Amino acid sequence: MFWKVFLTCFCWLLINTVKPVETTLCSQKNLGGDSFVCVCNSDYCDTVEPNGNPGKNFFNRYQSSKHGHRLNYTAIPFEKNATTDNIFYINISVTYQSILGFGGAFTDAAGINILSLPVDVQEKLIQSYYSPDGIEYTIGRIPMASCDFSTHPYSYDDSPMDFSLSNFSLAMEDLKYKIPIIQKALSISSREISIFGSPWSAPAWMKTNNNMTGRGSLIGQPGGKYFKTWANYFIKFLDAYKSHNISLWGLTAQNEPTDGEIYKFPFQAMGWTAEMQRDFIIQDLGPALHSNGYQDIQLMIMDDQRLVLPEWTSVILSDKTASQYIAGTAIHWYTDKIFPSELLTYAHDKFPDKFIFATEACNGDLPWEKHVDLGSWERAESYSHYILQDLNHWVTGWTDWNIALDMQGGPNWVSNFVDSPIIVNADKSEFYKQPMFYALGHFSKFVLPGSKRVDIKPNGISSLELAAFILPDSSKVVVVLNRSDKEEIFSINDPAVGFINAEIPAHAIQTYIWWNN
Repeated sequence: MFWKVFLTCFCWLLINTVKPVETTLCSQKNLGGDSFVCVCNSDYCDTVEPNGNPGKNFFNRYQSSKHGHRLNYTAIPFEKNATTDNIFYINISVTYQSILGFGGAFTDAAGINILSLPVDVQEKLIQSYYSPDGIEYTIGRIPMASCDFSTHPYSYDDSPMDFSLSNFSLAMEDLKYKIPIIQKALSISSREISIFGSPWSAPAWMKTNNNMTGRGSLIGQPGGKYFKTWANYFIKFLDAYKSHNISLWGLTAQNEPTDGEIYKFPFQAMGWTAEMQRDFIIQDLGPALHSNGYQDIQLMIMDDQRLVLPEWTSVILSDKTASQYIAGTAIHWYTDKIFPSELLTYAHDKFPDKFIFATEACNGDLPWEKHVDLGSWERAESYSHYILQDLNHWVTGWTDWNIALDMQGGPNWVSNFVDSPIIVNADKSEFYKQPMFYALGHFSKFVLPGSKRVDIKPNGISSLELAAFILPDSSKVVVVLNRSDKEEIFSINDPAVGFINAEIPAHAIQTYIWWNN
């Protein structure tokens, strides 16, 4: 018995004191109090400890906290008994949704900021998101032509009445700011990256208000020549990116279709009702995708806030003809504080064969908020809370907005500045990893595509927020969030291996990973 205890302790000490030389810790830029960012430049950039099997009877723990940790790694032994009454029981025989992945958007603004850095620092930024040493995003979003995070409005065919789209061509922004960044991400990732496109507006000449902004929709009705042309615009977009060796996984039919119903909406938008989108998919977009070899594209409806989720899913997915073309529903997070997560469960229960996928989120978007709030732990907690809430209500993944912005939260041609997990300081040739970056990493690095959420329940009332998963390789992951002002002691029981006896600091996020052997 003595030797068994001795060897277990020796192995634990060995695993926790010997680190691979290539792993580097956060270089902190302190901003007052507990607030800091991690600085990356030509000389230095932190990396994440690879997630490997630590051996029999051990589990991995990664921790980030308000008070100093940033995805810090420890391997810890299982125990036979719980050391607390606050126990969470995991049950892998009860499964829920499959996970599509986590990622962010390749906007013009992101590309402009990345390319403003020296080449070696650009490399570090992209590696931070996509390499095995980073948080390993598996999702990417591309705006189809311009959005507000461009320097000006543009489309891929500004030639009036060009119904054949003979003048369709990708913009300079695609060729300079999007495609090279995407290609680099694809080349350094050890995982498959699923990329989807979203349109903000059709060319102005196709719209009722002859403008890419403001209140306006496509001219005519579904089945008409403008709608047919708009469907073919999607095909041209897919073909153009494919010619650059970027094959898209999915599409949303329209970014925030309710924006285009708002009078004087300030940036690119196009209005749709649920009925109009349903009929467009039935008569135009669905057939165009299928007849042009894109029948496997994952087409998503809505791409808007929870508020309209019941109406849009009921109107569109209840139609069998429309449903055959549709893979899922895309949601945004901007009203999640107002509208309950039960709306997600309602939509899932009514249409269980269609996934729900979060396609856009950012902090600092409201006029009274600080757009870039360097070092804000509260924003990391907000992300973690709403990701866990979504996952526990059938959402299959999460897509952040711009992967990089400047110190102001742009560029944005209508000054709609927001925050980002990575902020670029071009004047100093460096970038800053926000707490949000690490919060996202607690999911993206460990909850792989193809994972399934599984049941996990406390034996009483707990202030902790959790979600549990079984991965394609049969390893298990639990993400834990503590938003309270005090440390919490808890245990996780997996009948196959024993107990994880743990403590989580105040205002901290943890990810636990283990194997059965």
